[in-house]
Amino acid sequence: MSEPKVVVRADDIDAVIFDMDGVVTQTASLHNTAWTRLFNAYFEERAERTGEHYAPFTDDDYLRYVDGKPRYDGVRAVLDDRGIDLPWGSPDDPPDAETVCGLGNRKNVHFVAAVKDRGAQVYDSTIDFIHELTAAGVHVAIISASKNAGMILESAGVQDLFEAQVDGVVAAEMGLPGKPDPAVFVEAARRLGVARERTAIVEDAVAGVQAGRAGGFALVIGIDRGGNENLADDGADVVVNDLAEAAVAS
Repeated sequence: MSEPKVVVRADDIDAVIFDMDGVVTQTASLHNTAWTRLFNAYFEERAERTGEHYAPFTDDDYLRYVDGKPRYDGVRAVLDDRGIDLPWGSPDDPPDAETVCGLGNRKNVHFVAAVKDRGAQVYDSTIDFIHELTAAGVHVAIISASKNAGMILESAGVQDLFEAQVDGVVAAEMGLPGKPDPAVFVEAARRLGVARERTAIVEDAVAGVQAGRAGGFALVIGIDRGGNENLADDGADVVVNDLAEAAVAS
């Protein structure tokens, strides 16, 4: 067996905070599919209506503009890149409203349908790593920009693994800004009762590792499952392809 690429030592680290999508659950691809379905349909319809050039939404767009961010922030970022100015609207906007929130809600309809149809799966190596951490006395929490986090964790059967959860619902209630601001990680650490200087972050998104670095956390582990090779440049202390490459020690 090869040597682990990163070792979390319980003597040095009191807690590990995990991002959900793409780290714990295999839902990043479902998000990407939902975003692609949303934007390609919207851009095509808009091009037919206005005569604007239609360029498809790409995997690079997903990684660059929406991965790891709150839903409406992701919509705004993509629209800004395309030079499209829409009113923000309201979170209560119906999915067919041509507003930032309306488009975000439309994406959510696509995503929820995909989860209900296919179910949420986990990365077994991540679950094994979490069990190793808790056995060593290390606290664990989960964060997510998604307001569907509770549904996803329940679908995957892992909702009871974490001592604290800071998701999109909590962030909205508390007025926490989205990543790359570290606020959700800071709140998770607060709920665990641990110091940031003794807490590790596990993230697969550029915005997430940037948040971990900005928050002054002890260790930022980046997961590159394909397409995010530059996570180290954005703030990750170490980058692995999977948490099978990580180990826990006292």
